[in-house]
Amino acid sequence: MKKRELDHVLRAAGRITGEKQFIIVGSQALHGKYPDLADDIIKSAEVDLFAAKSPGRTELLNAIGVYSHFHETFGYYADPVDEKTATLPRGWKSRLVNLPPGDTEGVKGLCLEPHDLAIAKYIASREKDLVFTHELVRRKLLSEERLRALLDQTPVNDQVRERIRTQIARDFSAERNRDAGAERRETGTQHGSSAAAGAFGELEKIRARGREEWLKLRRQARKQFSSSRPDDDLSQHPGQGIDDETTS
Repeated sequence: MKKRELDHVLRAAGRITGEKQFIIVGSQALHGKYPDLADDIIKSAEVDLFAAKSPGRTELLNAIGVYSHFHETFGYYADPVDEKTATLPRGWKSRLVNLPPGDTEGVKGLCLEPHDLAIAKYIASREKDLVFTHELVRRKLLSEERLRALLDQTPVNDQVRERIRTQIARDFSAERNRDAGAERRETGTQHGSSAAAGAFGELEKIRARGREEWLKLRRQARKQFSSSRPDDDLSQHPGQGIDDETTS
């Protein structure tokens, strides 16, 4: 979903409910900090949100929800949720990110900070959620240290906490291995180029020595040939030496 499409949903939500502020808790919350992020990481067609000041009015958003005329017309829709939909670290409201200004008719979007969003996705742990968190790590949008700190502030049991620690470690380990592999390939290419250049230089030296030896032998042969010929032979063919072609 593009930022302008999210703006459209907020604009419609404001008209329907009369509210001017909504909290966005799904993957579209990334638009808060990264409004120009590529669409391929935010593939979902829905915007998970609720009215910030009057949560009870959130239900009115079903008018632009899934299978609504709005959805059928534009291909995206609002998914009305509530504050308990996502399990989040303590203090998440203080970290909300303002959606950058857009064509929303004054309606404001408050977006989950990416690390809070990632924790919620790790807790949900559906296949699409784990693909999402892995992609956030791959794009270097998350800090492993920050995730671990927020996980300690999240109200989940020890079993879930340990499972999430393992998933976080796995995502970052995979990324470190990928970076190391890329670095090795780059270094190998550089070494290979240097080795090839060195080998070429040695070959040129060998060729140069060969040419010098050949010229030396050629000069010696010329001297020997010249000294073995009678003077009258040379006088009969003035100007013709060992390198001159003989025509018949």
